[in-house]
Formats: sequence, C-alpha cells, structure tokens
Amino acid sequence: MAAVQWRSRGRNYEAELHRCRSEAVPVEFGDYHPLKPIMVTDTKTRRGARKGSTSSSSSSSSSAAPDPLSSMLDGTDPLSMFAAASATETPAMSHSASLGDMGRKRREKEAEEAVGIDFEPWAAKRGEILARFTTTEKLSINLFSGSDRGKAPSPGSSAVSEKVRTRLEELDDLEEGSQRELLNLSQQDYANRIEELNQSLKEAWASDQKVKALKIVIQCSKLLSDTSVIQFYPSKFVLITDILDTFGRLVYDRIWTMCSDPRPLPDLFTVDEVNDTAKETCLNWFFKIASIRELLPRLYVEAAILKCNRFLNKTGIQETLPRLTAMIRGIGDPLVAAYTRAYLCRVGMEVAPNLKDSLNRNFFDLLGSFRQISGESVQNQLVLQRVEVPEYLTLYSPAINWILQCIAYRAPEPLLVEMTGRCKKLGNNALLLNSVMRAFRPEFVAARAMDFIGMIKDCDEAGFPKHLLFGSLGRSLACADPPESERLTILNEAWKVITKVRSPRDYVNCAEIWVEFTCRHFTKREVNTVLTDIIKHMTPDRAFEDAYPQLQSVIRKILTYFNDFSVLFSMERFLPFLDMFQKDSVRVEVCRSIMEVFIKHQLESTKDPVILNAMLHICKTMHDSVNALTLEDEKRSLSLLIIGFIRMVCFGRDFEQQLSFCVEARATFCNLEPVLVQLIHTVNQLAMETRRVMRGSHSRKTAAFVRACAAYSFITIPSLSSIFSRLSLYLQSGQVALANLCLSQADAFLKAAVSILPEVPRSISVEGKLRSSESFLLDFINNFLSTLLVVPDHPEHGVLYLVRGLLNMVQDYTWEDNSDAKVRVYASALPLLAAMSQETYLYSIPKVDSNETLYGGDPKFLSEINKLCETLIGQILDQLKALSRDESTRRQGALAFSLFGVLLAHGDLRNNKLSQLAVNLWNLSHKHGYCDTRISVRTLEYIKHQSLQHDMAHMSDTLQRLALQSRT
Repeated sequence: MAAVQWRSRGRNYEAELHRCRSEAVPVEFGDYHPLKPIMVTDTKTRRGARKGSTSSSSSSSSSAAPDPLSSMLDGTDPLSMFAAASATETPAMSHSASLGDMGRKRREKEAEEAVGIDFEPWAAKRGEILARFTTTEKLSINLFSGSDRGKAPSPGSSAVSEKVRTRLEELDDLEEGSQRELLNLSQQDYANRIEELNQSLKEAWASDQKVKALKIVIQCSKLLSDTSVIQFYPSKFVLITDILDTFGRLVYDRIWTMCSDPRPLPDLFTVDEVNDTAKETCLNWFFKIASIRELLPRLYVEAAILKCNRFLNKTGIQETLPRLTAMIRGIGDPLVAAYTRAYLCRVGMEVAPNLKDSLNRNFFDLLGSFRQISGESVQNQLVLQRVEVPEYLTLYSPAINWILQCIAYRAPEPLLVEMTGRCKKLGNNALLLNSVMRAFRPEFVAARAMDFIGMIKDCDEAGFPKHLLFGSLGRSLACADPPESERLTILNEAWKVITKVRSPRDYVNCAEIWVEFTCRHFTKREVNTVLTDIIKHMTPDRAFEDAYPQLQSVIRKILTYFNDFSVLFSMERFLPFLDMFQKDSVRVEVCRSIMEVFIKHQLESTKDPVILNAMLHICKTMHDSVNALTLEDEKRSLSLLIIGFIRMVCFGRDFEQQLSFCVEARATFCNLEPVLVQLIHTVNQLAMETRRVMRGSHSRKTAAFVRACAAYSFITIPSLSSIFSRLSLYLQSGQVALANLCLSQADAFLKAAVSILPEVPRSISVEGKLRSSESFLLDFINNFLSTLLVVPDHPEHGVLYLVRGLLNMVQDYTWEDNSDAKVRVYASALPLLAAMSQETYLYSIPKVDSNETLYGGDPKFLSEINKLCETLIGQILDQLKALSRDESTRRQGALAFSLFGVLLAHGDLRNNKLSQLAVNLWNLSHKHGYCDTRISVRTLEYIKHQSLQHDMAHMSDTLQRLALQSRT
C-alpha cells in the first residue's frame, strides 16, 4: 500500500441536510386504527378432557383487522392455557409440611384477629424495659440439675402405670433439692443463665422429656417471688416470662398437632372438632399444673397455657380468667402481684381481647393493693435495699402501663373519665395518673388537658416527680391538639414546672417533649423563648455534653415545623443553640440534618443574607470535619449537601455578587473536590447567562466580567486532583470563553488541556475497581477535536498549532500494549481536517471568526491540511502492516474498515490513488471474514445511494470494485 495524495471531498452541508430530512407523507385514515379493540379469544378447559387439552368456549371480535401478534397464536392464548392446565392439577404436598405451614398461618391469623396493628405489642416494650431497669448488685439463681429419670422411657417399657408413677416421682423430685444455687452473678451472667434455661426447655421438649420441661418452667416462675434486688425486678420479669411464653406455645402446638390427624383443624375450630386424645392430653397438663404446691408458679404456668382451654370447652377461658384474677389477691408483695396481673392481662389480650371485665378487675385490684406501699413490710424492704420511694414507684410503671394499655385499647371516652375519677379518690395517685395519660388515646387526653394539669398540681411531689407527669401529658399533646383557647395556658403552666427542674438530665428530657407542642401551635417568638431557657439550663457545667440525643431531637422537631429558613434563622437563639453541640461527630450530624431539610423544602433560590450567612456557617462546619481519615463515602455525602446549597444561591441580575459568593465558597470549601467542580460549573453558567442577557454583544463591563469568570475557572481547575475532571473542565471552560469572545482565555484553556494529557494514567479506579483509562481518554480527545473546528489559529503560533500539539501529545503518550488507540485518534482527526478544508464550516460560534474566515480557502492552508492528513494516513497504514506481521487479523480488519469509512465519507475518491486505497482497505477488512456482513451490506447500499447524486457519479465505479467476502 503506497502513500497517496490526500484530497478532501467538497461538502455542501445544507444540501446534504435537505436530502436527509424525512418527507411528510399524507396518511389515509381508514377503518383500522392501532388503538381499536382487537379480537380476543377466551379459552377454557373442557370438563372431562385430558390434562392440557383446551377448546374455545367463547369469543368476541370487532370488525377491525386481526392483530398480527394474536394471529400467530392460532386463536389460543398461551397464558390462558397454562392457567387452565394448572387449575386441573393440585401439587402434592407432604402431610407434615402442610401441617407445619398451616400451623404457622393459623398463629399469624389468630394474632391479627386478636388485636389490630394500632396496638403496641409487648415485644416492642421488651428492649426498653431491659435497658432501663438495670443493676450493679450481685444476683443469684437456682438451676435445675436434672436426672436420668427425666429421660423419656424406652419403647420397651409400655406399662402405663409404671410410666405414670415414674413421671410423678420426677415431678416430686423438684421438691427434693434437685437444684443448685448460683451466687454473685452479674446482670449479664444472670441473663445468660436464663437463656440457658430457655434452651434447656426447648431441648427437653424436643427429646420428649415433658416433665423436665415442666420442672424448668416451675423453677423459673419461682424466681419471680424473689425481690432481693428490687431494681432489677422488671427486667427479671421480662426474661422469665419469655420462658413461660415458650412453654405455652410448645404445649398449645403439641395439642393442636394431635388434633390435625387425619386433617388439620380449621382456624376457628370448635370443641366438637377436637378428638378425645387431644382433650385428655390437655386435661392432663392442667392437672399437673394444679398439683403445683406454691401459688405463684401455679398462677404463672396456668396463665402460660391459658389458650389451651379452647380444646376443652367453649367458656374455659372466660371462666379461668376471673379465677386467676382472684387468686392473685393471695400474693403478699404488691410489686410481685402487679407484675403477675400484667402477665395475666398480656395473655388475656392474646387469647380473649374482648373480655374487658377481667382487665378492669385486675386494674381495680391493683388500685386496692396500693395501700400496701406505705405499709411497714414494704418500707422496711426499701430501707434494707436503700431504695427511695420515687425510685420504687417507677418499678411499677411497666406493669401499670401495660394493664392500662390493654384496658384503654379501643375503649370509649367515658372510661377515661372513670379512671381519672378513681385516681382522684386514691391518695398518692401520681404514678397511676402518669400511666393513664400514656395509655389512653391522645385525643381524649388533649381534650381534658386542663383537667389533667389540675390533677398534676394536686399530686405529691415526693412520691412521683411532676415533671414526669408533664412529660407524659406533653407526649399526648404532641399527637393531638387541645382546644385552641387553652393552648397558651397549657404551655405556661407546663413550663412553670419544667423550668424549676434542677437536674439538667430531667429538665432536658421534659423540655424536649414540650418543644414539639410549642412548635406545633406557636410562632418563632415562643420557640425562641424555649430555646433561651434550654440554653440557660444546659450551659452551666457543660451539662449539654450528656444530653446530645435530646438536643438533637429538639433540632429535628423545630425543623419539622419551621421549613421557612428565613424565619428559622431569624430566631436569635437558634445558632447559639447549635453552638452547644461541641462534639465533632454530633455537630456534623446536626448540620447534616439541617442541610437535608433545606434542600428538601427550599424550592426557590435565595439571596437572603441571613440564610446565606447561616448556611455558610453550617456548611463550613461540615467541611471542616473532613480530615485524612474521613471515608470517601462521607466526603461524597457532605459534598452533595453543600452542592445542593450552592445551587440554591442566586442573586438574580447581580452577577458580580454571585461571582463574589463563588470566590468566598471556593476559599471555604477547598478540601472537597466535588464542591470545587460545582463552583466552576456555576461560574461558567454565570458567564453564559451574562452572554444571554447581553444577547452576545458584550459591553466593556460585561466583557471584563466574563474574563473574570474565565480567570476564576483557570485558577481553580489546577487544584483538582482528578485528571479527567481537569481535562473536562478545561475543555468546557474553553468553550464558554470562546462563546463569550474571550479568545486568548479560550486558547489558554485548550493549551492547558493539551499540556496535561501526558499525566493521564493508563488505569483509573472506577467504583473501587481498576479499569483502563483508554476509553475515557478517547472520548475526551474526540470531544476536543470537535471543538477545534471553531477555534481560530493564533497569529503567532502557526497553522493548526492546537491540532498539531494534540497529535504530538498523542504520539508521545504511552499507550497500552496491543492497543490501536493512537491510530484511532489519527483516524478521528481526519474528519476534523476534512471539515477544516471546506469553504463553509459545519457549525460556528456567532461573532467568532474561525479559520474559514481567517484563511478564506488559502491554498497554503489547504496544503498544510493535506500534508497532515497524508502523514496520519501513513501512520495508520504502518500500523496495519505491523498488525499483519503480528497475525492480529481481527484488529487489522477492524482498523482497515474504520479507515475505509473515513475515506468514503471525507475523501475525494475521484483521485485514483485514493480510490484504489479505499478498495484495498475494503478487501483487507474482509480478507479474513471478521467484518460484520450486515454492516458491509448497508455500506454498499449507502455507496449505491450516494452514486445517484449528480456530483457523486464516480462512486459507481468504486462500488463495482467492492465485493463481499466471507470466511470459509
């Protein structure tokens, strides 16, 4: 392949565009329309037909033409066929698997029918109780040691009397000292031991050691009578009742399984559907429990299997609940009795939520037992354990709260009146009043807020702190609105009590609750007053350091109700309130939450100096938290928030003020690269907006301004670490400068981009993985080449100096081995050079004289273009020869076809040597059969179409010399 003399094909872009524009074809509207209903065939299975056979039973059609997709289905719909076939088949399931699945569904359905999703389950309170009621005292526990007699009898011992006698002996063994006491346990050790007992229960049950399982449950129930470490009692109750729940579930599932042979019980079964064997087993369990000597374990264990009464008679649960309620009166310790009632109410709500009488009776009995708190026995116990009365009363909270929650669930409003009346009659009623306000619907409490405030005033401060009562009232008022006329009075009365609380911890816990009520119903004036009071209480002795969660909650509540940031930042005490967040991680989290709300709710751009100064302060706080240890994800997240703020800043036509803001932001956020990138885009957009306002004709002032914008970008870009960000921004800024007639600035941007090309690494990290940078670099170079068409040559640097500089950099760049990227750049440069040789360019920038104007088709200029094209073609041909020596035929064929396409589109094939080169490249690309035949056919069709043009007749000669070849 000898070197050829290049000559670009003359182009008339307007004529080509006109030829490529599609012609408007008139549409004749007939009866058919694609949106009209098409024929629908309904296919059903014939009764008694073999499996899978179908027949059409009904059909409806319109007068429209048949749908071509439906016609391919021979009148049948495959989806209907599958549905019909599956309807005649029932998948086989194993009996045991179906029982297990139905048992699970049964329990889920029963749980849904019992109470609605608006009822807070016990599981939601469990974690809070365990975390709240802790102790550092040493605990003790009795562990069941077990014996060989606890194992299931062998299959050979079938005598029923022997089996019964053995099990009775095992049950009595519990009273004979078959247990060991562990002393000096920490709270965590105690919890671990209880969990071991729970696992032992499951293992004993799985190995058919039912008596051993019962012994474990009895032993655990006895632990609930121990109040030697009274502060831990609520947590002990939670841990041990988990074991009771497990036992009750195991017993119920076993009996239900016995009723499921030969077919499973329905969800709402009746006693008549239960077989005798299951009834006998169920009755046997109740007899075993009735033989337990001590009251407390007998109560707990029977309550655990209360649901099993459904297998014996219809009214079993209804009769058992009052009996167990009455039995609780025999428990002497009021705290133990209160939690026993709570457990009975919990089980009662699960199995019979409609039996409210039992719930009410438990509550009224609880009120009666409150007299014991002031009795000598309880007071001596508190003195012995060094527990104050207010702390002791809080131990009742989980039990009373649960009982009242069960009573108040979907209860009418008159019941609240009755409960408050009973509280008034009872002395030392603060604890009960607190539970009543938390249990009943917030709407009921809010409607009587002033009545509750009066009752709170009458409570004894020594028994239960009033700020806790106001905290409970505040929670209800945060969910429901009191009468509008009473709101200010309510706030004043509450804050009189709250502001007198001396303990910073107690104060902030209560104040945090009432902040929402204040934000919900009042203006920034009242909220500012509340913030002032919080700062006053939390600043001494740096008390705020121990209350960051509560202070963060205050911020969240304020942001929820004050989305207008001009109002928010006009509060004098808001920013001083933020200054209390001294811990870096917490301060950044608070600033992040403020920014997220700002971006979400600030729909319009702003130039309010109050907002800008405050948001700059918040963004600077986030920016200054970045250090060498900050994760990339964290940097990216903070950058996005700051970018969101920058995008919302707009000074309208005051472009200089906007540029000044960007200058200040660059100095403030210099450590976050994405923010700097956004600032550069913002300044470029500002320059283009100036051009739009001036309609492309700059005055002396605006011309100086856009040059200042270019200088801003030129100074900022080198500070970026990402090479591709710099390349992209240099090019974009150069395009913006060119559009604004800043030719020297545009020239500087483009030269800077060319100069850093050697710095591009061969591989870059993308989403944590190393990838070759060639594809990114080629994309940039192609974009750069398209820009060079409209860039005029510098008068002092010679013809095509930017193009030559780029190609020199490409030649010197270290490309990957076995890569054709360099010659592909050369092939991409040929269309640019061909376009530069035209009399009229394809596109131009208004008021910018491109080379078409500067040179005016000068022969010397065209000669320089042709020489450069010949050099590039020579480099490509040398690469093709090298590929033939390396036996890289696939790469050779692809490169040859690429160069053939360039010659076809941009070369003047009337030149015999250039035409012969094109034919040789075609043959080379098809020599080994790797070229896509479809593309080749379409290329030949294009050449044929082009040869029909009056000035392209020579293409027909070229077409006759091109032949399709395939690999054999």
